[in-house]
Amino acid sequence: MPVHFRGRQSIKHLVESLGVPHPEIGQVQVNGREGKLSAITQDGDQVEVHPVPNGPPVEPRFLLDNHLGRLAAYLRMLGFDCLYQTDYDDAELAGILQRDERILLSRDRRLLMRRVVTHGYCPRSLDSQEQLTEVVQRFDLINRITAFHRCVRCNHPLEPVSKEEILDRLEPLTKQYFDEFHICPACRQIYWKGSHYERIQSLIEQIAENKPGK
Repeated sequence: MPVHFRGRQSIKHLVESLGVPHPEIGQVQVNGREGKLSAITQDGDQVEVHPVPNGPPVEPRFLLDNHLGRLAAYLRMLGFDCLYQTDYDDAELAGILQRDERILLSRDRRLLMRRVVTHGYCPRSLDSQEQLTEVVQRFDLINRITAFHRCVRCNHPLEPVSKEEILDRLEPLTKQYFDEFHICPACRQIYWKGSHYERIQSLIEQIAENKPGK
């Protein structure tokens, strides 16, 4: 498609002006040769921009903006390190990315276009389960899932705990039917393999079935 511009414009600037954040851009070709996003375009250039290939560009540790709380919970259920707070502003998100290499997940394309963002993704769906499927497929996470190893509330890794240690905190039916428990050492939330465990296992199976190539 033809793109009209004035003055010196980089490929990054022109592509982002079309709504595509630079973390989602992979190979760039200019007039049939390999190019860079920083290259300055010339009148008549033929530019090809390809999507970044699926797979984790770095260790899959995520930072989510304050509109993706349910997605953060799902990713934590699958064992992934996710920083999320309801009151992060854009400056705080940028600061975290500067000091801690993470993948930014946000539906705010302008946020993803910030120069400080190296790795990121914009979930297309508004449905949290569909967003989860998108992220697992985009970063090829299916074989990295370790369900119920991280606290959904505070993101801390869980630790095994004996039933006797927490007996006074359990409901009668939980005491009767469950013997294996984990606890978050940070917020003291207790976890066991109840009905929610079966639901998440079913969700993982659905994601695996929708994996590209199947």
